[in-house]
Amino acid sequence: MVCRKSAGVSTRSVGKPRTWGRAWGCTNLCGETLMDKTKSEFSMGTKLQRINKLSISDPGMKFKWLMPHFSKENLIRCFHELDGRKAVGIDKTTKEEYGRNLETNIEALIVRMKSMSYRPRPAREVLIPKDDGKMRPLGIACIEDKIVQSMFARVLEAIYEPIFMGCSFGFRPKRNCHQMIAGVHSYLYSQWRPVVLDVDLENFFGTIDHAKLISILRLKITDETFLRYVTRMLKSGILSGEGFRPSDEGTPQGSVCSPILANIFAHYAIDVWVEHTVRKHCPSARLFRYCDDFVICCANKSEAERVMAVLPKRLERFGLRINESKSKLVVMDKASASRGDRQGSFDLLGFTFYLGTTRRGTYIPMLQTSRKRFSKKLKLINQWIKRQRHQVRMLDLWKAL
Repeated sequence: MVCRKSAGVSTRSVGKPRTWGRAWGCTNLCGETLMDKTKSEFSMGTKLQRINKLSISDPGMKFKWLMPHFSKENLIRCFHELDGRKAVGIDKTTKEEYGRNLETNIEALIVRMKSMSYRPRPAREVLIPKDDGKMRPLGIACIEDKIVQSMFARVLEAIYEPIFMGCSFGFRPKRNCHQMIAGVHSYLYSQWRPVVLDVDLENFFGTIDHAKLISILRLKITDETFLRYVTRMLKSGILSGEGFRPSDEGTPQGSVCSPILANIFAHYAIDVWVEHTVRKHCPSARLFRYCDDFVICCANKSEAERVMAVLPKRLERFGLRINESKSKLVVMDKASASRGDRQGSFDLLGFTFYLGTTRRGTYIPMLQTSRKRFSKKLKLINQWIKRQRHQVRMLDLWKAL
């Protein structure tokens, strides 16, 4: 028999709320604690599947007892699933070094988490170049913080994956960018005069409002300790060459927990609004979102203009802004194209969508690799050839290419 509390679910029993210490050793009806159960009987996957099934059966269910999932066995499993080749945090500790005394380190971590003395360390900032020439900041956490973040990500995914909508494709199990590209292409193919709202958000990850994000999490989670640790992760700060910088807003890109938190925020800010509000007034509207990259497809220009007029106001409620220079309305009218009028195009996830002609001269939506990305890759290959051409034999160079 699986206790509802052991699965992290709030029950209707009357009484005083459990303290942090009691919640950590949550008991079932037989008086057995979670720590007394064997790995095979209460594995991490089994307990998270239980949360997942309950979330599917009742989308409005709230989860109260989540911290018991941060057990020794679960954290050790999260450690083993981390990639040891990734960059290290500010403490310079590698996965191999942390794993030499793994059980001792995990036990000490759990003691600190129980006493609320665990505080995530600042993330080390690394800048990588973007396609537009700007730099993208990545936050590299310490190995211990990655372990904790990984467990938080698993719990959040078990709760929210069942309520995420079909229009969301980014950082979700069994969903990828190719499915989103196929969905957009299929919609454009089915419409005669489709109009696409190509929306670019300005610094999405860096402008997520912490208070709004926590208030969104409270809709499904009532475990205050869990929420306090999420807040600590968000406010752990960034350490760069210029010194320590507090993180008053946003989630650092590169964090293990950042993708699921960003998806939760975008779900309530964008997905719910489009599916439940916009489509009531514009039935043909369809949203396709890959984390912060999204397009809204409409069957005609009037619907697209109505959506575009109210979209900035909706995003402003959540502290998000549209990048006006990169956002646009793209008309792909097949009838107008057949009369010789030039049609628009847009880039999405590395592909360019445009109207092309078949052998019979019929106009249909097509896609090809984005010119910017293709040119960038060609330049990188050219630079690699120049570095290698005097180092290896020509036959080996051909095989490498």
